[in-house]
Amino acid sequence: MKKFLALLLVAIMALSLTGAMAEGSAFVSWYTFGDVYLTSVRTALDAAFEARGIAVTDKDSNGVQQTQIDDINTALVTGTDALLINLVDSGAIGTAQNLMDAARAQDKPAVFFNRAVSTDDAEAAELFLGYEKTAFVGTNFEDAGKLEGQMIGEYLVANYDAVDLNGDGIISYVMFKGDEANQEAIARTKYAQEVADEVLAAAGKPAIKFYDDANTNKYLVDLNGTWSNVASFEYLQTILAQYNEANGNMVELIICNNDDMAIGAINALAQAGYNTGDADAKVIPVFGVDAVDAAKELIKEGRMTGTVLQDAVGMAEATAQIAANLIAGNPKFDGLDEKVVIVDDWFVQIPYAPYTGE
Repeated sequence: MKKFLALLLVAIMALSLTGAMAEGSAFVSWYTFGDVYLTSVRTALDAAFEARGIAVTDKDSNGVQQTQIDDINTALVTGTDALLINLVDSGAIGTAQNLMDAARAQDKPAVFFNRAVSTDDAEAAELFLGYEKTAFVGTNFEDAGKLEGQMIGEYLVANYDAVDLNGDGIISYVMFKGDEANQEAIARTKYAQEVADEVLAAAGKPAIKFYDDANTNKYLVDLNGTWSNVASFEYLQTILAQYNEANGNMVELIICNNDDMAIGAINALAQAGYNTGDADAKVIPVFGVDAVDAAKELIKEGRMTGTVLQDAVGMAEATAQIAANLIAGNPKFDGLDEKVVIVDDWFVQIPYAPYTGE
């Protein structure tokens, strides 16, 4: 009996110490657990909170905005020291305002991250500057498309004849857009093509040409809005049945808004005998964004050409640090990494970088 009581006392003391270690709690609402890049952010964010002694609860909205709203309202009722919001409907300023108002009514910090709350920075600034216990951690999302376009243009200039499989002097491309309304997807789609063309023009080369003249959008979108490898795989598998070397119209370049779609495209190409990693296999250049581990490995294997590093750990650290500061009542930007850029006292930008494995 004495031994049992002693063990019980140890267990109670351990629980007490665990509770004492926690300096607060955070509720993190994710737009989906299914996004590959955000999975990296979630792992890093959980670790960042643990290092700061903050208990964290992660909740999956499964891509449904009303689910996210309900989960956040429940968290505010049941109790949390801070909300962290990865908004389901990117650019939905009205939804962001309502969530901000709910947090403010309970005097709780609300840190939004990764997914933009508005298509207009001035509109977003008005939202965030209206409440001192908030911030947005994200990127200057135009930079990802511009860096991707720069990489594409430079690669094509250096390898033009090898990429131009049918020798017609024009590079035919496919563009995979992650989500029709997402601001990052819109910017990546626009600038990857535009900047690539600028680099080509400066070298005296013609602009890249979307493979399907009938598609006036000049992109293919994931209709589920999940930026998934399933969507890109199925699209490209269908495309390759008609656009191939035998028909003299093979697609010669794949541009993707994220690495997961790039992975799906590579799987479809490999099924057709391209990008297999074999020494004698032809490689169709594939570019993505995020620099997730799987993409880095494909680049190392010579099956993928390049990607843009979106720093998952940097985003997680900045988000956790701001939340911890607000929970403790400290200035919200104290202790942030010197590499981040703070814009107008509300927008914390995590820088992008090109990644080609070199």
